[in-house]
Amino acid sequence: MFKTFEPGPTPQRDFYQFLIGCVGPRPIAFVSTLSPAGVPNLAPYSFFNAFSSNPPIVVFSSGLRAKDQTAKDTLNNVRVHGEVVINMVNHAIVNQMAIASVEFPPEVDEFKKSGLTPLASTWVKPYRVAESPASLECRVQEIIPLGSAGGAGHLVVCRVLGIHIREDIVGDNDRIDPHKMDLMGRLGRSYYVRASGAAVHTIIQPILQQVVGFDAIPDEFRTSAILTGNDLAHFAGLSFIPSSDDVEKHVQEDPLWQQLHQVEDRGEEAHRYLRHLVHTGRTEHAWHLMFG
Repeated sequence: MFKTFEPGPTPQRDFYQFLIGCVGPRPIAFVSTLSPAGVPNLAPYSFFNAFSSNPPIVVFSSGLRAKDQTAKDTLNNVRVHGEVVINMVNHAIVNQMAIASVEFPPEVDEFKKSGLTPLASTWVKPYRVAESPASLECRVQEIIPLGSAGGAGHLVVCRVLGIHIREDIVGDNDRIDPHKMDLMGRLGRSYYVRASGAAVHTIIQPILQQVVGFDAIPDEFRTSAILTGNDLAHFAGLSFIPSSDDVEKHVQEDPLWQQLHQVEDRGEEAHRYLRHLVHTGRTEHAWHLMFG
């Protein structure tokens, strides 16, 4: 059973909470701008992502205030200057970021309020956050209003002029190490998630190579009550159907599978064994056994 909500009948505040609870975790754009008077402004936005690499484009959305439909300081600033720095938020600065989310008056410098350090940028006038693990200096390419009511987003389309990445988070392969980057993501309400440690998973699936798919899995296992959809996806992502000779070889090399075959009602035990093989990195062996 599902609960169903639609905009209109559902109060906007509630629909907003359901929406951001579903769409997550969301990366956080810690956006640095300058006010028309030149005062540094710093504010986090979790309606944010990268949308193109050539040209390099990132987009964040600044919504109108629900109480009076006015624009936030960041949106006013980019309309005037057309430049931003988008700083990444890691675990080390997440609580300082939360302080900067407070709606201070336009004349207040959020760098000072949050205790973060302004660092001169290379291509734009707004400051970078020195404590951030990476910063994107951007020129605003377009601002797209999505509505005029409270909560209506304004998409700020930003062309990335350059990226600054702290040296210690770049690994030996000249790529960012997610554990060292230690990014934070936003969920619904006051919930956040830390993208490092056990929360990071590696899923390697060739996208150009044809795979067998779920329909190639023998019926007995595809309808298993033990093997989950995630388990079966390991088999569906393989690119070959085992030959009869290879199947026989794998069966002969596995005494436990031979024992299970001799049991009249082997179903659950066999499925648990195959699941164990998948979880211990022996997916191809389990794949051969399925056909034995």
